Amino acid sequence: MKFIELAQYFKELENTTSRLHMADILYRLLKSCSGEEVDKVIYLTLGELLPPFTGVEMGISEKLSLEAISKATGTKLSQVESIYRQTGDIGETAATLIKWEGKGLSVVQVYDELLKIAKTRGTLDKLMALISLLRGLSPLCAKYVMRIVVGRLRLGVGEATLLDALAMLAGNRNWRQDIERAYNLCSDLGLVARTLLEKGIEGVKGMKLQVGYPVRMALAERVSSAEEIIKRLGKCAVEAKYDGLRLQIHKSKDRVEIYSRNLERMTEMFPDITSAVLSALAHVEDIIFEGEAISYDEETGEFHPFQITIQRKRKYGVYQYSKEYPLKLFSFDLLYVNGNDMTEEPFIERRRTLENLLSGKQDTILLSEMRIVETAKEIEEFFQDAVSRGLEGIMAKRLDAPYTAGSRNFNWIKLKRSYRGALTDTVDVVIVGYFYGKGARAKLGIGALLTAVYDPSTDTFKTISKVGSGFTEDEWIRLKNLLDEIKLPHRHARVDSILEADVWVEPKYVVTVTADEITRSPLHTAGRTITEPGYALRFPRAVGFIRIDKKPEDATTVEEILRLYQLQRKVSTEGET
Repeated sequence: MKFIELAQYFKELENTTSRLHMADILYRLLKSCSGEEVDKVIYLTLGELLPPFTGVEMGISEKLSLEAISKATGTKLSQVESIYRQTGDIGETAATLIKWEGKGLSVVQVYDELLKIAKTRGTLDKLMALISLLRGLSPLCAKYVMRIVVGRLRLGVGEATLLDALAMLAGNRNWRQDIERAYNLCSDLGLVARTLLEKGIEGVKGMKLQVGYPVRMALAERVSSAEEIIKRLGKCAVEAKYDGLRLQIHKSKDRVEIYSRNLERMTEMFPDITSAVLSALAHVEDIIFEGEAISYDEETGEFHPFQITIQRKRKYGVYQYSKEYPLKLFSFDLLYVNGNDMTEEPFIERRRTLENLLSGKQDTILLSEMRIVETAKEIEEFFQDAVSRGLEGIMAKRLDAPYTAGSRNFNWIKLKRSYRGALTDTVDVVIVGYFYGKGARAKLGIGALLTAVYDPSTDTFKTISKVGSGFTEDEWIRLKNLLDEIKLPHRHARVDSILEADVWVEPKYVVTVTADEITRSPLHTAGRTITEPGYALRFPRAVGFIRIDKKPEDATTVEEILRLYQLQRKVSTEGET
């Protein structure tokens, strides 16, 4: 496939606001790929070169990109910058200045050049390689290549839509579940697509866990009371819930890799955990397990809040911060050990195996506190004890449940605090646009965010509130700068909104908000049906800044909002009786 063909598909995707049309375009695109091309096409369509867990990044700044366009086209840098200010799009800038037809490069050739640039260390070498690539591209090809280079492809394609397209490619939509399962086990959609083309659906069904390929993490539902946990689970395990960083640890012999909840590679950020894993699990050949990392005060032994722990997620000053804010990793689940896939085993068996593996004495890799309970009273006692010690709450787990990768269900249930007829839990929302603002905010150019929650059933983001408070003036300025880098000329294809934002943006950033309650609203689309209005947050306010540990798809779901609304009404009604 020539890259110009891929660019034409990209143009078609960019111009649609229909998810069904998008899936059809992707099906046609993937159908025209060979086995050698399909994984590369998948990555490029997602604006990547390899899955995020590989840690491969272009490493090219906006400034360097403009310089490459200048040198490739023989245009003064000041003129390139002027055009960029007008277009606000590095891709459009390149397309405007390139006047040649290109060399007809293939998808594989362009991909290999981009990957080579990403792996090149020196800035000058990167620049020269990018200039050379640009000189071989047509205006349309250069438009999308430059967007990929700076990480702003903006096609609106989500993983769920690609999974739909792959199921169509397999020839049976019922196989989507098998394709998604394979993706959940390896987190590499390109690998799944290539396996499908080369080995068929049976090859996809045969895909297994591998150390070094992070498993998409299982997620929990939430309820409002210990009684409801017992009603749903009966006899179950309850664990302390730590307000830290959820990590997935992979060890093979003397190599350790660490991944975040959104599957970013974070190994270099946690040298203390890496060394502790090598020490505590030296007797284990291969293992994949999960835990919650939380920083603590060495003098008092008290745990720090999340805002302190998140500072350990950094590229610079790693060793200094590891000494200043040491971590404990509370391990809570085992997915794989010495060639054995543990995900289909009952939770209680996975836990017992993990306990045996971590039986040695050391104080960094620990087991999460856990108790087997049979009554609501036991759960409530454990919950109150956890909260009194500054922990976030508890997690209840069905004893016979498998590990359901990439799924949210009632096998795991979190209980964070009681409901008192108002929304006392927080909600994670995705920013999908912003409004200019009035009064004092007008001078900032941003006054409120349009936010949404995620609907997995349609792979879309449904609006739920305008958020105009909780940020400082400096944070508003930072937000505007970040959002302007991902602004769009029209509403994103995966955003369902009745309201018209002044500026639409790519759904990328997650913020945590609190609110007085959830109400019904005809202005928002979360939970809206043909006959019923949607749901909205009343008096929402931000808690902290952007959640850098969460992807848009990790936001609160529409289903959770509906459940929170019902819980809120239930407790409110009970309070009146």
